[in-house]
Amino acid sequence: MGFGKYDPQQIEGKWQKRWSESHCFEVEADPSKPKYYVLEMFPYPSGKLHMGHVRNYSLADVVARYKRMRGFNVLHPIGWDAFGLPAENAAIKHKTHPAAWTYSNIADMRAQMHRLGYSYDWRRELATCRPEYYKWEQRFFIQMLEKGLVYRKNSPVNWCPNCNTVLANEQVEEGRCWRCDAEVEQKQLEQWFLKITAYAEELLDDLGQLKGGWPDRVITMQENWIGKSVGAQIKFKVKDSDEIVEVFTTRPDTLCGATFMSLAAEHPLVEKLIAGRPEAAKVRAFCREVANMDRIRRGAEDLEKEGVFTGAYCVNPLTGREMPIHVANFVLMGYGTGAVMAVPAHDQRDFDFARKYHLPMQVVIQPKDGQLDPATMEAAYSDPGVLVHSGQFDGMKNQDAKAAIIEHLAKHGLAKPTVNYRLRDWGISRQRFWGAPIPVVHCEKCGIVPVPFDELPVRLPENAQVREDGRSPLPLLESFVNAKCPKCGGPARRETDTFDTFMESSWYFLRYTSARNEEAPFDPAALKYWSPVDQYIGGIEHAILHLLYSRFFVKVLRDLGYLEHDEPFKNLLTQGMVLKDGAKMSKSKGNVVDPHAMIEKYGADATRLFILFASPPEKDLEWSDAGIEGAYRFLGRVWRLAEEMDEAGMLKPIGPAAAVSELGGELSAPARDLRRKEHDTIRKVTRDMENKFQFNTAIAALMELVNEIYARKDALKAAPGGAASLSSALSTVLVLLSPVALHVCEELWAHMGHAASLTGVTWPGYEEDALVKDEIELVVQVNGKVRGRLMVPANADRDAVRDFAMTHENVLRHLEGKTIKKLIVVPGKLVNVVAG
Repeated sequence: MGFGKYDPQQIEGKWQKRWSESHCFEVEADPSKPKYYVLEMFPYPSGKLHMGHVRNYSLADVVARYKRMRGFNVLHPIGWDAFGLPAENAAIKHKTHPAAWTYSNIADMRAQMHRLGYSYDWRRELATCRPEYYKWEQRFFIQMLEKGLVYRKNSPVNWCPNCNTVLANEQVEEGRCWRCDAEVEQKQLEQWFLKITAYAEELLDDLGQLKGGWPDRVITMQENWIGKSVGAQIKFKVKDSDEIVEVFTTRPDTLCGATFMSLAAEHPLVEKLIAGRPEAAKVRAFCREVANMDRIRRGAEDLEKEGVFTGAYCVNPLTGREMPIHVANFVLMGYGTGAVMAVPAHDQRDFDFARKYHLPMQVVIQPKDGQLDPATMEAAYSDPGVLVHSGQFDGMKNQDAKAAIIEHLAKHGLAKPTVNYRLRDWGISRQRFWGAPIPVVHCEKCGIVPVPFDELPVRLPENAQVREDGRSPLPLLESFVNAKCPKCGGPARRETDTFDTFMESSWYFLRYTSARNEEAPFDPAALKYWSPVDQYIGGIEHAILHLLYSRFFVKVLRDLGYLEHDEPFKNLLTQGMVLKDGAKMSKSKGNVVDPHAMIEKYGADATRLFILFASPPEKDLEWSDAGIEGAYRFLGRVWRLAEEMDEAGMLKPIGPAAAVSELGGELSAPARDLRRKEHDTIRKVTRDMENKFQFNTAIAALMELVNEIYARKDALKAAPGGAASLSSALSTVLVLLSPVALHVCEELWAHMGHAASLTGVTWPGYEEDALVKDEIELVVQVNGKVRGRLMVPANADRDAVRDFAMTHENVLRHLEGKTIKKLIVVPGKLVNVVAG
């Protein structure tokens, strides 16, 4: 009786139920076993999986299943990044509560994940919106506050009037909100900050630990984001004033070429400098205009440089030159001191500004092979050279002059060596409802007071009704706001800002190690055993903030005594996007492919197979309807192969890579050839799985083995060891393919008569002896041109190879009438007869 038609809908649910009932993916820390922690970036519960999700989670699932088969104790958990604006906005739109919307979506997406057969330890599932999760986050915040890593200050922020919340710089695109496309405004707000800059040097240095495990591109992005600059802080006295303008510069060698000063519009000195001057009104108007600009745009290289003269001057500490002070739109208060000594001859931004406003230039570095003239220069000169017009430093190489000038100024109290970072402290305040409450109260008598640990969590009141205008209901909810000061017992008001959702995603991977622990955030033994994450998988769009904040959190928690390791993720894979018609899938483009529809039509195995076969994991994947149909046909072909072998009585319960003794002893030549292909496939697939998870080439090798089994099936039917060899090869296909196409492989494995599930089978090894060929193909050349090919025994010596070559009919024909002068033998490859 045959197997019947390959029907994924019938078999996939059956095996998912069996895996669930057997708890085969549930694990505990076991120091006697090697561990492997594989994790994909957890999803936001939007309601439906998209193909990007399917690719990400399928990649991780194959890694998890492969590592289990290699003998590792594998932790593969899942959870939900459940707080945030999208849920709140969707709840407003659908007139429901964010909690109801979120939990409903989680249920839907969980069901979809089960349908795809992912091997998660579901006991560890977490949702960041649950109090039992954010309770610990609130505790961490209070400990950071006590350690001096948290502060509150008035700060200019990107404000979306439509979403009614603060946006990070990265969430502003072309001056508009990344979520709703509203024009972003600049606003001054009291904000909470985490002092990530206190860890800037360690965050930079420890990137060295990640080289080889993280993509070079991501490491470079993090290095640039941290942005370490070594230079000096120099003081410029304001003319006719006691005020000082302090400047950070990496180019003290150009100080004598500084001809004017540029300040940020927000610089605190601006008002003092313009007080009582006729330029005051114009400067204030300019500052208001600049303050409303997108701050990312202000730092862009192609920004049109604009500024205004304040009417004030400062004095160059080295030359005594009086330098006009301008306010400029390209100077940012968040970097350095918010003041730039302008050296137009040697800095392109200053050059553009000086040309536009007819400001003076002074060349102070000349190249070795020319003379620069400010009047004829078309661009700033920023390459190395020798100092000129620099007094006692003339003639010095500019690199040597940097230290000399700093040392000279330091003696007079006018400069000091300084290290600066582009990295800014992390603003964690959000003015929306759907987030974890910040656990402090405001008391008129005691100021800001943290909530005691034994009163945590400060629960988000899920009975609060979200407002249609998007503003948080918390400030108006008396039952939430009115509190008692823990210090003096008097009346106090709760903080109504909520945490940035990056807070939740910066430590969730640690909580998975003991997700149900109610007494502490982590079980120390479990945390030590499982951490750090061995393989992290996610999109390149998270290369900076999420990864940087996670690295920061791990270092802080280490210093708070929770853990011992320094970095969260040993290895990182950033998978490419899933495209259709050359573009990222989006509803607006009408090119979205629904995973549910593909699973219903082709099954989970074919969907997974296509998405893993179509492209290397780190490259973008172009969706193809023909491609998924091809994946479905291939699985059907494997099914029919097993069915045909069964009908012919050749399907035996023999495992993969069976020993020759299991195959019946002496094998026929076709059986030896098939065994050689089987072991070569194991070698190739294992290599591809270990080498940055090149699943596409591993699958291609398995397709070749299936073709080989088909090609040799009839010849081996009656041959010695034939049926056993075929069964061993088919078992190898099923075992090696099972991390990808798990359901169909389980079903066929059971049909072969194997009692145990594939979830407990060990990954096969290959035998070197099995790879040795009985015969090899030899190329025969006459005077360097191929004249024939022949099969010779693999162990033939040089004389035997020569004799074989000289029997080839076409070779002999091309040697007629010629004298053999030389015979070159390259063992295992070719024979070249030189004749004339």
